[in-house]
Amino acid sequence: MKVIHSLYAAIHALMALAFAAASLVLVVIAARAGWGAVMRGLDLPAAEAVIEAVGLLAAGVVALQISQTVLEEEVVRDAHIGAPTRVRRFLSRFMVVIVVAVAVEGLVATFKAREAPELMLHAAAMLGSVGLLMAGWGLFIRLNRYAEELEPEAMAEAKSEDRKLK
Repeated sequence: MKVIHSLYAAIHALMALAFAAASLVLVVIAARAGWGAVMRGLDLPAAEAVIEAVGLLAAGVVALQISQTVLEEEVVRDAHIGAPTRVRRFLSRFMVVIVVAVAVEGLVATFKAREAPELMLHAAAMLGSVGLLMAGWGLFIRLNRYAEELEPEAMAEAKSEDRKLK
């Protein structure tokens, strides 16, 4: 069983490495796109191109955060998600980056909709989804807090695992 467990840890480490590599590629593409936009001139199309580059950077941050989360939770801590505290912490790390990425994409879509008004519904839907994600996440945290109060030993165990990262 230890061999299978080690295999899973190795697969998680490879996945974390793939997410980190994807993040670096997105950062390079965003830098090239942003620099190219600035070199063409400082006008409205350049501003829109820079905002699109920011969207790519946000996607890069998402990929890097997923890489870090998978590495810390599945490889370093070797945590098994079951306790309410562990579930909340794991999901919250993903939700932060996803909400930020969707919000940035909504901003990019809003700027694009200035030239093509038919895209405004798409932009509004993205920004509305940010609100729904935040509300759902808040409700999850609130309900999860009650579950954590029923299992204080799980909170203590999760905090003790944090020492593995120092």
